[in-house]
Amino acid sequence: MKPTLAALALTTALTVPGLGHARPVTFTATLNDYGGNGAYLAFYVTDPSGAYVGSLWMAGRKSGYYQHLTGWYQATGGDPAQIDGITGASVGAGRTLKITLDLADTLMDAGYTLHVDAAAENLRESPNDVTVPLTAAGAGQTVAGRRYVAAFSYQM
Repeated sequence: MKPTLAALALTTALTVPGLGHARPVTFTATLNDYGGNGAYLAFYVTDPSGAYVGSLWMAGRKSGYYQHLTGWYQATGGDPAQIDGITGASVGAGRTLKITLDLADTLMDAGYTLHVDAAAENLRESPNDVTVPLTAAGAGQTVAGRRYVAAFSYQM
């Protein structure tokens, strides 16, 4: 299978209901007013052993900056095929990103972890700015990020 098709199949397995049961999950990340350019955010999932499973969303379209999302970049080898079709604009300081995806039910309450890496031009990188287990109990709970993300939550 070509790398692009393999990546699409993996990403689709995380988000498309036809490959099992899925539910809409809304992720909300509100950024601190850090006074810089828009932040790039990579949303990705690891399994219970910490191995990369797949990417859910990339906020930021210029691939030259992806290397600064160091956790995601290390997990994927910087492979842009991991985010084909799942990208949006970077997120400005003080702004909120809200995305809704159909997430496979098998990822919930099974030891999977959602990671959000963040980076902004001319500022420090923040791998694992947010790290949360994907659980039904965690839905609706707001957590603070480490640097760029002021508040993060997900709703099912």
